[in-house]
Amino acid sequence: MTSSPEEICLHVCVTCRQAGGPDDKALRPGAILHRALTEALEQPDAPKVRVEPVECLSVCKRPCTIAVSGPGRWTYIYGDLSPDTSVETILDGLRRYAATSDGLVPWRERPEAFRKGVVARIPPFKTDSAA
Repeated sequence: MTSSPEEICLHVCVTCRQAGGPDDKALRPGAILHRALTEALEQPDAPKVRVEPVECLSVCKRPCTIAVSGPGRWTYIYGDLSPDTSVETILDGLRRYAATSDGLVPWRERPEAFRKGVVARIPPFKTDSAA
């Protein structure tokens, strides 16, 4: 089973911050990245992706962090992203992810920040109940 691009979800850690960064969650780099991606994904030429804020992806040593997932697709977690410079890179990565049936983008075809920033790759969840 494959999912349509509209079922792809971009999870953005809104609590990500650099060591010693602001305590105010609205000023944290993760929250800034979430706002920038939400705005970018509203543009007509943006990939069809649902963006959701998450409180923590537990990759605190590599902020900012995102996860990309979809039904029947591999999930990827990426870190070391910048709210100031990574939006276009993330959109490029999302387009490539959406163009696959299983979420597996060949390593050489991934944006450089995705090649260097990958934290984890999680297999698709199986929904068949036969054991």
